[in-house]
Amino acid sequence: QVQLVESGGGLVQPGGSLRLSCAASGSIYRVNDMGWYRQAPGKQRELVATITSGGSPNYADSVKGRFTISRDNAKKTVYLQMNSLRPEDTAVYYCNAEIRRAYWSDGNDYWGQGTQVTVSS
Repeated sequence: QVQLVESGGGLVQPGGSLRLSCAASGSIYRVNDMGWYRQAPGKQRELVATITSGGSPNYADSVKGRFTISRDNAKKTVYLQMNSLRPEDTAVYYCNAEIRRAYWSDGNDYWGQGTQVTVSS
């Protein structure tokens, strides 16, 4: 069994900051790409940022320069530092990871349960 457990969401005023964390646990051989997605009410889930196992990041245009993704491979954890938050960043944020459970197996996608981020005055 593999789990992704997120933490760090909450309510913040416009211009504020939050840091999300997501830790993978369970029967894991290797964690490949990790990332964050978000889904606002009435909208489709969208990519926020991803990071390879080697540390190369990729960002949605809407968050470039404001959000920073990072990871700690030893802890199997990915982080999302969110600065200069805007009301339009309000959404449920989901952690995603491609995980191999054994050396002979392909990677499969896993998702966290989601954490609410609300940006409002």
